[in-house]
Amino acid sequence: MSYAVIQTGGKQYKVRSGEILKIEKLPNSKTDSKIEFKEILAYGDEKLIEIGAPVVQGAKVEANLIKNSKNRTVLIFKKRRRQNSRRKNGHRQEYSMIKINKIFSKDGKILSESEKISKTSKKEVAEKKKGK
Repeated sequence: MSYAVIQTGGKQYKVRSGEILKIEKLPNSKTDSKIEFKEILAYGDEKLIEIGAPVVQGAKVEANLIKNSKNRTVLIFKKRRRQNSRRKNGHRQEYSMIKINKIFSKDGKILSESEKISKTSKKEVAEKKKGK
């Protein structure tokens, strides 16, 4: 199974094709759009590993943006031991949820690709159940 190490939002992620993950919010991105990550630090599989210095030139990872949203609220509460000396604050970090589709090597070959999920109709599902 091939993997790649990408860098986005100041963080590094080890990704495989077909994987869904939360990353820092991508600016100016719309839902169901295609995203390319060109900052690939390393890629490989069980036999071969290609490591960049600092990035691998020509390698890329393609992904689909599933949604942009906000995480749960993180409460910040500060209290000092004086009367009425307290402060409550909250923060909701924005994130983008993506699904990794393809991992390309530095010479443009596809290392791994996620499987296409075909949407079957209710009739086809009913026919399969009757046939069994």
